Amino acid sequence: MAGAKAARKLRLHVTHSDTIVPSQRLTPERLKSAAKAFPGLLGKVEISYGDGPEALDAVLGETEVLLAAGNVPLPSLAARAPRLRWLQSCSAGVEKLLPYIPAGVTITNASGVHGPRGGEYAMTAILMLNSRVPAFVTNQQRRIWDQMQTTPVAGKTLVLLGVGAIGGVAARLAKQFGMRVLGITRSGRPQRNVDRMYRPKDLRRILPKADFLLGILPLTPETDGLVGRAELDLLPPHAGVANLGRARVMDYDALAEKLRRGELSGAVLDVFYEEPLPEDSPLWAVPNLILSPHCAVDDESVYVARCLEIFFGNLKRYLAGRKLESIVDPKLGY
Repeated sequence: MAGAKAARKLRLHVTHSDTIVPSQRLTPERLKSAAKAFPGLLGKVEISYGDGPEALDAVLGETEVLLAAGNVPLPSLAARAPRLRWLQSCSAGVEKLLPYIPAGVTITNASGVHGPRGGEYAMTAILMLNSRVPAFVTNQQRRIWDQMQTTPVAGKTLVLLGVGAIGGVAARLAKQFGMRVLGITRSGRPQRNVDRMYRPKDLRRILPKADFLLGILPLTPETDGLVGRAELDLLPPHAGVANLGRARVMDYDALAEKLRRGELSGAVLDVFYEEPLPEDSPLWAVPNLILSPHCAVDDESVYVARCLEIFFGNLKRYLAGRKLESIVDPKLGY
């Protein structure tokens, strides 16, 4: 009907944490490029951009959908964003966002975006551990010439804590190298490329079998502290440990102590209790330990594009009144 009031556009706000690197910023240009695969979608939304409390306060009152890159602090969200119905995170792990999310607001994550690169780095960590690279690096720093002999990785056992996107790729690559793969997930359901699956209650039973322990778990009430001192003590002295999931799944103090005592062959860590890792952290000086600054599973060439593909697919569903994908269960934490 002529003169009819135009339908109100959905209000979308895009924001970032203050630690986001340039390659992961959600710029207008990147949103426009990603939206080309969803013709007409951008015409149905009104988009604003802004980081920090002042920028958020200026728009949150009208915002229905929030697209967040990184762990953006969102205190008092229920009062500040009364119209908010959906938050899309560009991270797979959302444990730092969940405490802010009011009842009735759906949160979705970017689960799966890290799979190819994360699985590749997971295998890199396993191969480094198998070849004693952490020990070689420590000896290099100490100017020690020690011709340690190593053996092929084929036939050795990898225990995977978590068999999601990254774990699935890691399992496939490990099988290609001839390894035996044991997996632990909440459900314990069979997974492709995993020789046998277990549940967390079985962890202590299978740790003595591990040549390598690889953590790729989200942080949830069930996984917090899952691998403590008692669990690490069950690993054989020749075993290596890697953690690419969430730091608090493992007891790093106990891990560091075992590395100093030579009770494990090495470790590779990409995630930490506090990030950036403080300059005075004892971890910097732990022998036979390789650290990477929480960037090892990110593919900068496609990370943003994959996140936006997930978001725009969900935005299309949201506007059509359909169920979103990658919905986070607040009780489970993922």
